Amino acid sequence: MKKIKDIPSFQRPREKLTERGAEALSDTELLAILLGSGIQGKSVLKLARNILHLFEKENGSVELSDLLAIEGIGPAKACQLMAALEFSRRRFRKNLPVIRAAKDIIPFISRIRDKKQEHFLCLSLNGANEVIANRVITIGLLNSSQIHPREVFAEVISDRACSVILAHNHPSGSLEPSPEDLAVTSQMVEAGRILGIKVLDHVIISRKGSLSMKEKGII
Repeated sequence: MKKIKDIPSFQRPREKLTERGAEALSDTELLAILLGSGIQGKSVLKLARNILHLFEKENGSVELSDLLAIEGIGPAKACQLMAALEFSRRRFRKNLPVIRAAKDIIPFISRIRDKKQEHFLCLSLNGANEVIANRVITIGLLNSSQIHPREVFAEVISDRACSVILAHNHPSGSLEPSPEDLAVTSQMVEAGRILGIKVLDHVIISRKGSLSMKEKGII
């Protein structure tokens, strides 16, 4: 099998990038540069082709465990690739709103402000605190027997979210958390802790305004 050193210097990925720019490289060559080296009996270009085949097969949705299943990809290289993919996604995916403070949550939940029934929402966030999903979980009275963590976190896990923000409305107009509100919040915070998905806030909204449990020190 042809090794990198056996390829003419002007065709080697790094030299090619230096001379002609990154846009001149194929996807395989770009991956080869990220990998750095191959293994005994498998060149870095062959390794890169195997990874590219995996990306195409999984339609770009690749987990760390998928990379580790490829012969020649150890934890260091797998982490390096996953970090590069996530960095690229965060920096160049446009128009994903970022939550920095409680006020940033309001545009996502204002639609339930005047609802006559309680609506319980869950916002999924990635590691950059970007909102990747916004769902209605239940409609009706809010209590811990009706809202189970599996309903809240099932799709959050599918989103590969790092954290969530909970929200619900008070048709009465009051912004004071009820005992049921506090019980649900405590249950979700504990479930999130077990799953490794942090509950960043629980916001109550009504026609009179909004209340952030994080800002009030409840979470």
